Amino acid sequence: MTTMTTVSDTPSETTPSPEVQAFLNALDPAAATLVILRDELYEGSWDDMEADLRARLDGRPYVFKLAHRIVDDLDRIRDLKRFELDQQVNLGTFIRIEP
Repeated sequence: MTTMTTVSDTPSETTPSPEVQAFLNALDPAAATLVILRDELYEGSWDDMEADLRARLDGRPYVFKLAHRIVDDLDRIRDLKRFELDQQVNLGTFIRIEP
């Protein structure tokens, strides 16, 4: 099983600001997964990730449950993107996948 940790759980050269650390502590696993996927699959681009998810939503027919998840993920992306812009931080710096 794979688990995700934040920088607060592991030693690192980069220390987040108190605001970023509070955000990381409140981050749900689905949002943390989106940060990792953004970095791994979309070369760090929220815009590319959003465009891909919207394209999947526009393709018909689709499974309602999957479509609902995509809409939820788009909401999460909006919030993550806004936080990163406001704080001038890349959350991917602080979120790791541990084997």
